[in-house]
Amino acid sequence: MSSPASGASAHGNQRFDLTAFLESRTKLVNKALDTFLPRETARPATIHQAMRYSLFAGGKRMRPALTIGAAEACGGRLADALPAACAVECLHTYSLIHDDLPAMDNDDFRRGKPTNHKVYGEGIAILAGDALLTQAFEIIAQAKARPRYSHQDMVLELARTGGSLQLIAGQVADLEAEGKKIEAEHLKYIHERKTSALLCCSVRLGGMSANCTPAQLAALTDFGYNVGLAFQIIDDILDVTQTSEQLGKTAGKDTSAQKATYPSIVGLEKSRRLAKQLTDAAFAALRIFKGRAPALEALAQYLLVREK
Repeated sequence: MSSPASGASAHGNQRFDLTAFLESRTKLVNKALDTFLPRETARPATIHQAMRYSLFAGGKRMRPALTIGAAEACGGRLADALPAACAVECLHTYSLIHDDLPAMDNDDFRRGKPTNHKVYGEGIAILAGDALLTQAFEIIAQAKARPRYSHQDMVLELARTGGSLQLIAGQVADLEAEGKKIEAEHLKYIHERKTSALLCCSVRLGGMSANCTPAQLAALTDFGYNVGLAFQIIDDILDVTQTSEQLGKTAGKDTSAQKATYPSIVGLEKSRRLAKQLTDAAFAALRIFKGRAPALEALAQYLLVREK
């Protein structure tokens, strides 16, 4: 990804230093994750080392940043948003470990490093993913209940996102589509669930942690949905336009695995136009915050212009 620029967000007048925001929030999230997870020396040490290997592999913490940005847009406290931010990152990392497995996407590199199963073997990688998924619920259970949102609401939000109707549904549909000619609508179904669902969950949990109003939650839902789809379309574009070195992961994997992508179905230029339309829709959803969501605006712009 290109370096996030400091300065005015694309759709706002106030100056916002996204680099500083990401650096400071990433430090806080990493510190909290380190506290939430068992020590890497805790028995059995191998599983805790494997969990931490992928969780601290240099990810950009975009989902936690979205969670925190949403909470701040709703006037919430950063400390109240941290459990939700950490939970979504654990859920995300579990999904990456499992997606990279030979039985799934069969990828050897993630974030420029060997994937979990290449380091620890398939058995431990599966268990590390399972453990991080479970860890996500242990963390979200420690989130502070709000007047409008109970612990149950937050746990349900995470569970439904990670379940067989959303995140897992997307991966199943993705696997079943390999080597087949599918329509754009089916690909949209995959991306809505495999990618958009977790970004949507990230901002919704951030809003919940801030006791947001129903109108604010609806706006965050629209924002997360549109940014999520745009993010995945750009991911598809980058897979066919960038090298492995630029991406930090194996380039061309989608093409070689005969995976359906937006460029392969609707073409590169239309894919770029769709990503732009979705991002514009995401910005429109933020109007309710009347300029009080600069982090979300800047993050959306960052995701749209990224190079890896």
